Amino acid sequence: MSSSSSSGLLCNTRGFHSTTKAASSEGIDILSSFNGKTFIGKDVPKAMETLANADAVCFDVDSTVIQEEGIDVLADFLGKGPEVSAWTSKAMDGGVKFEDALAARLNIIKPSKNAIEDCLQKHPLQISPGIDKLIRELNSRGTDVYFVSGGFRIMIEPLAKQLMVSKTNIYANTLQFEDDTEGSYKGFDNSEPTSADQGKPRALTKIKEEGGYKVMVMVGDGATDAQAKPPADAFIGFGGVVERSAVREKACWFVHDFEDMISVVIKHGQNKLNGGEE
Repeated sequence: MSSSSSSGLLCNTRGFHSTTKAASSEGIDILSSFNGKTFIGKDVPKAMETLANADAVCFDVDSTVIQEEGIDVLADFLGKGPEVSAWTSKAMDGGVKFEDALAARLNIIKPSKNAIEDCLQKHPLQISPGIDKLIRELNSRGTDVYFVSGGFRIMIEPLAKQLMVSKTNIYANTLQFEDDTEGSYKGFDNSEPTSADQGKPRALTKIKEEGGYKVMVMVGDGATDAQAKPPADAFIGFGGVVERSAVREKACWFVHDFEDMISVVIKHGQNKLNGGEE
């Protein structure tokens, strides 16, 4: 895919071209520090600058922080894999409203609390290479990290603990269980912002307002993540697990791993601690 480039900076790789308009000098300086390396994205310098100056970075979890879709792992464990993965693909590609896909998948698997805990013990979620270092570097500079996911809080909380992300910084779906020995599936809390389409923009709006953040980045692999700009100031699409053309086309910067993001944070990231003093 290509777009015309009458002005601005042309960044291209793997046959994909993008035009950058009105990038600040800082963004171009960051891009130039990569010594001619080419990138995918609609506005790569601005995305790099936004990441370097971010007060908060919000990550999708499934197929971004982890190398799989948590609900698909659970469905496979319960013998409902093919039925559920078809709905997951529709939701991530934007072909169906998220709330419809969520309800359909949960109605198929009806996971009990015991089954989820058993699944996580026998099949721990696999984190994507480099995400632990990226989060660590962001934390060290005082940039707040959030997980904003259409997945399930019960599956994400252990992962957040492992990666040093506060439970209070998780926006995800809360499953409801019966008060019986199995913790049978009862339903889900549809008041959670991430339980419906356009939920991530609502979640990020709340995060931005309550945290008083001026600069925010959203990182993720799906159409619902791309929806989060705005209120995010930049959307970085992640294709390291699944590359979705619709997401690639909407991303300010599209990456296949976290290495270049780590480099931006280490070399150019602004210290948010102690009033910005090093």
